[in-house]
Amino acid sequence: MNSKKIAVVGTGYVGLVTGVALSEIGHNVTCVDLDAGKVARMQQGISPIYEPGLDELMTKNSASGNLHFTTNHNEAFVGADAIYIAVGTPEKEDGTADLRFINAVAEDIARNLTSYAVVVTKSTVPVGTNDHIKQLIAKHTDIPFDVVSNPEFLREGSAVYDTLHGDRIVIGADSEKAAEVIEEINEPFDIPVFKTDVRSAEMIKYASNAFLATKISFINEIANLCERLDANVEDVAAGMGQDKRIGDRFLNAGIGYGGSCFPKDTSALVQIAGNVEHEFTLLKAVIEVNNHQQRLLLDKAREQLGSFKGKTIAMLGLAFKPNTDDMREAASIVLAEQLVLAGANVVAYDPIATENAKKVLPEAVNYAESPEQALKGADAAFLVTEWDDIKALTPQQYKELLREPLVFDGRNCYDLNVMRDHHIEYYSVGRPVVAPEKELV
Repeated sequence: MNSKKIAVVGTGYVGLVTGVALSEIGHNVTCVDLDAGKVARMQQGISPIYEPGLDELMTKNSASGNLHFTTNHNEAFVGADAIYIAVGTPEKEDGTADLRFINAVAEDIARNLTSYAVVVTKSTVPVGTNDHIKQLIAKHTDIPFDVVSNPEFLREGSAVYDTLHGDRIVIGADSEKAAEVIEEINEPFDIPVFKTDVRSAEMIKYASNAFLATKISFINEIANLCERLDANVEDVAAGMGQDKRIGDRFLNAGIGYGGSCFPKDTSALVQIAGNVEHEFTLLKAVIEVNNHQQRLLLDKAREQLGSFKGKTIAMLGLAFKPNTDDMREAASIVLAEQLVLAGANVVAYDPIATENAKKVLPEAVNYAESPEQALKGADAAFLVTEWDDIKALTPQQYKELLREPLVFDGRNCYDLNVMRDHHIEYYSVGRPVVAPEKELV
């Protein structure tokens, strides 16, 4: 393999994982971030994000000389074969993507470009943004360059694995030369490559995330229907998933999706459609269903408890999904805010995300150092994130630690028969209620 000199601008989930993975397959990679403190920590092998396997690869490739970190754009860009843009595109209040960081990087590239390079957009950007980037750079430099759309398809919590073992690598380019450079860079991953034009590549990213969000909202609506018809959504999903046209992925009913991608990208795609006067009715419904689903445990608990005032609720799991410390659009935020507003005492536990949670949850929330500590003396338990140490709790522990064995499970962590055998009053998503005491009445 012909090793390339690569610069990656932005060291969030996408940028850092991309840079580390490219260094792992033999390229000389320099990751750029304006935060000097963050860069200093990364130079010491300390990752700014929690992602399984990332710290080890950072340390390994920094020691080998393949991976570097700097605040200096010029140091990173001079002589680079490819410059990856991986900065954030946060959602504005109207749902559109904020491109100010993209614009700033494009201008920095133009100022520091010394020879031909391929500018690779990893950030999720609206269709047409790469054309905008090309025009912006060309306005400030005469050095030849090309722009390629190379969207990421990483799942937080398994981002390293997904980069090294992805389903496909999408390369959107209007220049065959540029496409060949990016294909050569990615060749050691041994992952199928799909080439297309720039705008189609941009749309593939949005369409993929929107479809997965749709699948989640669909199964959650089926779950809500199952509850009213005494059906079991897990059996329904299993039966559906055996159809190869449907597949069994993303058919786990629960309290909705969160994180940095699905909420932001679905809203952005609705706005993109609106910009060309297309009413994306289906996707608007997907978003509406998800917003309602995040409040599901509140509705179930209120029906049983009557009032939250003065009640202690153990909230187990805060991150939007396991194996990440990401709190963006997490269901725990909605639940905690509403519980505190209703007068409940919330005791929360998460094995990784507590510090990030403190920045976004109400100040009134108390934090436990273990799931057992959170449960002790509580009136009910809310299972919000399916961490392994939360799923490892036994029914007997709920009986012994809670004031009464009352559990509201937003992720269907437990077998219904097991909870019934232990006389736990148990409410999950899309499955029959387990209420042993009430069944005897």
